Amino acid sequence: MRKINLIVIHCSATYENVSFTEHDLDRYHRQIGFNGAGYHYYIRRNGDIKRMRPIERIGAHAKGYNSHSIGVCYEGGLDDKGKPKDTRTRWQKYSLRVLIKLLMQEYPDSEVCGHRDLSPDLNNNGIVEPCEWIKMCPCYDVRAEMESASWRRPFARVR
Repeated sequence: MRKINLIVIHCSATYENVSFTEHDLDRYHRQIGFNGAGYHYYIRRNGDIKRMRPIERIGAHAKGYNSHSIGVCYEGGLDDKGKPKDTRTRWQKYSLRVLIKLLMQEYPDSEVCGHRDLSPDLNNNGIVEPCEWIKMCPCYDVRAEMESASWRRPFARVR
């Protein structure tokens, strides 16, 4: 079994008003050269959690971090004009909290972050600021949400 110490949250970067099923995700990832969906879990708009890749299998979701991380993706992330937006439904938010809580029980030494939090700290101030984000994904502040959660765990900067 591989060592897991990071849970990375993503969005599918799809329009909030267009369905993008787990089958669509798998097909798209295969088209771009992956061997199936790169995420371990996918959360549909109705809150359904879909297992996409076994945890034992290294993901293809966060370059440089895949070997020791789990990738969780929610359907959406773009408004109806294609601009980044937190499009999570209340069901997705609930399912994401439940999934993260379960994963943290299984991998208690893990940190949780958004994909954009893995961008390089270009000015070396210890904070990855919005001007340093390579991507907007997952289109919401994972760290702030984790810190405000009643079941939160403190976590340090991901390096």
